[in-house]
Amino acid sequence: MDQRRIVFVIFEGFQPLDLVGPHEVFQHAHRLSGAYSCRIAAPRAGLVRSVSGLPVHAEHGVAEVDPVGIDTLVVAGGGGVDRARLDPELTGWIAEAGAGARRVTSVCSGVFLLAAAGLLSGRRVTTHWAREQQLVREHPELVVDCDPIFLRDGPVWTSAGVSAGMDLALALVEDDLGREVAHAVAQEMVMFLRRPGSQSQFSVPLWSAQPATDPIRAVVTAVHADPGARHGIDDLALCAGLSTRHLQRRFTAELGIPPATYVERVRVEAAQRALAESDHPVETVARRYGFGTAETLRRTFHRHLGVAPSDYRDRFRSTKHHI
Repeated sequence: MDQRRIVFVIFEGFQPLDLVGPHEVFQHAHRLSGAYSCRIAAPRAGLVRSVSGLPVHAEHGVAEVDPVGIDTLVVAGGGGVDRARLDPELTGWIAEAGAGARRVTSVCSGVFLLAAAGLLSGRRVTTHWAREQQLVREHPELVVDCDPIFLRDGPVWTSAGVSAGMDLALALVEDDLGREVAHAVAQEMVMFLRRPGSQSQFSVPLWSAQPATDPIRAVVTAVHADPGARHGIDDLALCAGLSTRHLQRRFTAELGIPPATYVERVRVEAAQRALAESDHPVETVARRYGFGTAETLRRTFHRHLGVAPSDYRDRFRSTKHHI
């Protein structure tokens, strides 16, 4: 098998996990398949200091890297991206390399470098949620969607921050080498196998507070363990060993939302994953995750996501079908 050339681009002030996470995914896949040749490039060869102070050795300056023949270009993000995108030598090389590469990808705010290089016009892209408004404001030529953890639009793949870069890299490995190799990499690295790109940056564990006491923690654990089970207020109160009134008050105080709202959000996320990763009919998904009927699931999806379940499935069925 001819090795695919993967070139990672870093700069002063890059986020180290944006580099190291995807790099390790490709290196693990290479050890299993011999499929990849990974190189790290920066504006100049040598030590490059990350935003956290961790120095990383870039073996090549971009001027030394032949932009022809690159399979996948991976551009890291980080606080230094705002300065890096003003470097005409760097953006010019990214533009030339990206124009000929089979795939162009970014992690987190690396999307700003791709945009500065003129590689994203008209594309649907994502980045870390904290950078969304800046990206919208500075690049009106892009379609910015900062809900998913990663997106594919043709040959361009973009992702949210830090750990999402590993999910993106695993999806790229699956796209190249198939599910079995991706599964082996995920097992070795103790990762989820292809956390779907459709998963929200604002998933329940991120947007809600965490339970502070054992009774509420028991309720949250039960809801996540089986979203489709009976989770009415009486059932949850029994799980917590509290009266219904006391549970309502304690749960809302600790997590910031009522129990019923939390249960519904968890069920929506479970249904999103099922629609993206399985071929089960919408009616089956609705029953399995506590919605009862397809119509109830449809109304709930419209309220939370603004799309019908069937449209959601068409959009996010697998990493190979993001467009």
